[in-house]
Order: sequence, then structure tokens, then C-alpha cells
Amino acid sequence: MWRRLGPTHVFVASFALLILLGTLGLLVLPGLYTGERLGFLDALFTATSAVCVTGLIVVDTATYFTTSGQAFLLILIQLGGLGMITFATLIILGIGGRLSLRHEELSTAATQVAPHLDYQHLTRNIVLFTMAAEALGAVLLWFAWAPRLGSGEAIWHAVFQSISAFCNAGFSTFSDSLIWTRENPLAIGAIGGLIVIGGIGFLTLEELWIVRRYARDVRLRRLSLHSRLVLATTGLLLLVGWASYAMFEWRAALDGLPSWARSMNALFMSITARTAGFNTVDYGTVTESTAFFTILLMFVGGSPGSTAGGIKTTTLALIALLAWSRLRGREYTHAWSRTVPDETVSRAVGLLAVGATLATAAIFVFTATAGSDVPPGLADRGFLARVFEVISAFGTVGLSMGITATLGTAAKVSTILLMFVGRVGPLALAAAIALPMRRSGRFRFAHEDVIVG
Repeated sequence: MWRRLGPTHVFVASFALLILLGTLGLLVLPGLYTGERLGFLDALFTATSAVCVTGLIVVDTATYFTTSGQAFLLILIQLGGLGMITFATLIILGIGGRLSLRHEELSTAATQVAPHLDYQHLTRNIVLFTMAAEALGAVLLWFAWAPRLGSGEAIWHAVFQSISAFCNAGFSTFSDSLIWTRENPLAIGAIGGLIVIGGIGFLTLEELWIVRRYARDVRLRRLSLHSRLVLATTGLLLLVGWASYAMFEWRAALDGLPSWARSMNALFMSITARTAGFNTVDYGTVTESTAFFTILLMFVGGSPGSTAGGIKTTTLALIALLAWSRLRGREYTHAWSRTVPDETVSRAVGLLAVGATLATAAIFVFTATAGSDVPPGLADRGFLARVFEVISAFGTVGLSMGITATLGTAAKVSTILLMFVGRVGPLALAAAIALPMRRSGRFRFAHEDVIVG
């Protein structure tokens, strides 16, 4: 059975195994809770949210878990953020071993779009860069919070928030997430920077490092089309989101803050909406325009090869380029004087269709099983709150309008499945569970057209 497992099966199984171990740990390990132990479903929900770096919580992380419990969640976040395969590869290479063909195929999948990269160096650099970024983020956060929290107490909060931010997890050791520190530019800037770096994708980060290091080498100076699309789409979404949130919430959720703080928090809302789940405003009180726009950003998510979920920035870019090509009467999809393979474009369209279908099915489950899952303050926006929750789970974002803790059993199970699918990817999961194709010879049926539109 093990020999029949392909790279995709191993990838999906690694996350499933980590979720299982995390659930068992939450159920049996002592000293994790300040009070009553979580039940099975809530433990599974919490472990899935941590491993899939989502951030949706059924209990308050700051008060329900001890420091040991928070540390256990942080381990799950770190392993889930980088992926078990990355750690396994690093260990094998570190002890001088040789990767199996299956493991090598899985490790080199990301370098197919940038063949000049060395996957062994890429794997090492992923872990080294992660540790360096998280350490720098922790130091900056300590400087930001030490005057208010005290030098000793600020250390743990800084380390936890730094790792959670880089892994785009959204878990926080503060009950109100970052609302209490939203007028601290160093803290908001550090966490926002970690979220962006973690959501860009390790392949793009590696390419940027190579371009900077070997600026004089013409062969290594050019970014791949993948990285160009990632950077362009990410930048565009951040700018559009920044302007939109400032317009929607300037005199609403951001009212009462100084002008510079309003602008800074509007940018942070744009950063966190696609990937992270940290919040500096109460999303239960935002305008409907903001809630709907956040849903759109959460559905897009981060970039491939990152710690984020969603359909990914490159999927959005390819679909937009496909539409632009068709409007101009062109047969192929182009970008920066390069033609994108039809198979890749079709995969992007398929990912959008599968993601939309899964989200729609989950929304139906939420509405069909609706009971007391919406707090009284959101009674007039119950459907919007449920859609918000579903897309947040699929995009592994972690933002909520305040209904996570009151979800029914069916809605919690749906959310668990959505977080898992959003982390491993709908197409990867489909490939892992699909039946093998039968070889029926090299033939096809006759063509017959269908009217579309």
C-alpha cells in the first residue's frame, strides 16, 4: 500500500496525520488547559485550525489554554505552516541521507516553474529564512510591547504572535487579537510584514534572494513568470484593499483613531484579509461593504507554496489574463511576453470551479442547519455572517464575525473539512482520492459542440 502512494497522497496524508496527532494531544496531554478539557469535536476543530494555519477558534486561546497549551498549538502551527514534508526533507538532508524518488518528486514540484533553482538549497533556505524572519519579528514585537506588558511577559507574546503571523495562522494570545495595540505602528508593521512575507510563497522569496545576490549575472537576474504574477497580483490586491477599507471604514470601525492610525489599520485590514486572521477591528461591527469585500479577498487567499489558503493569487491572475485574451480575440494566454500553457490555465479554471462549489455546498449546510449560531447582535446579518465564516475557513484565514464558538455540529464538521481542503488544496485532495485512470487505448469520441452563454 505504501509503495502505491504517490507524492500527492503523501502530501495530503502528512497533514491528516498531523491533525490526528494534534487532536490526540489535546485530548490526553496534561497541563494544557486552565479549566475543563476540550471535547473530541472541539479538539479536532482546534487541531485542524492550528495545523491548517487558519485561526478560527471555538474557545479563547488566551484564557482557555495554559502556556503549555499555547506552546502545543504553536508547534502544530509551525509544523502545519511549513509542512511536514519540508521538515522531513530537511532532516534527511541534514543527516546526509538521500531522498527517495517519491520524496524527491514531491520536493521538486515547486521548482518546475523555475528550473534554475536547486531544490535541496530551496528546502534548507525555507527553514532558515523562516526561523530568521520569525526571530526578527519576535524581537520587533518585544520592543513594541515590553514598555506596556513588561520585559518578561512580552517575550512569550512576541514569540507566539511572530510565528503565528509568519505562518498566517491568526492565533493570538490576546483575547481581542490586536485591537488593543492597533495604535502601535511598530507592532502592526511587524505583524503585517510577517504576514505578507509568509503569504508570498517560498519559491518567490528564493528567487528574489537570488536576484539580489547575483544581480550581475544575467542568467539569474530574471524572475520567473510565476514570481512576477505573484508579486504583481499581491501588490495590486493590497493597494485596492487598502483604498477600499479606508473608504468603507474611515468613519465607521476606524472612527476615533488618529488619521495616521486609520490609514495604517486600513492597510493592515487589506493584508490580513487574504491570509492571516489577525484583526484590529471587530468584524462583527463592520459595514456590509467591508464584510463582502473581505469575503472576496479571503476567497483569493495567498500565493502557491506559501502558508496561505484560498484559490491563490496566481489562479486569479491567470483567469483575469484568460478573460483579457478572449476579449482581445487571442487564442492563447500571455503575460510578459510569455505564453502560459493551456493545461495550466485549465487547472486554474478548474480550481476556481471546485473552490466555488465547495464553498456553496458549505454555505448550504450552514443555512440548512442554522439554529442559535448567530449572536443577537448579528441577527439581521445572519446569512452574511455564515458566508463570511465559510470563506474564512476555505481560505484558511481565520477572521470571523463572531459565530465560530456557537456553530452546531454539522457546521463545525463542514468547517473542519473546509480548513483541511483549503490547506492542502482542492486539486491536490482530488488527485489523492481519485481512482486510477484506466488505459483504454489511444482514441477519443467524435466532437460535438455545445452552446455556452
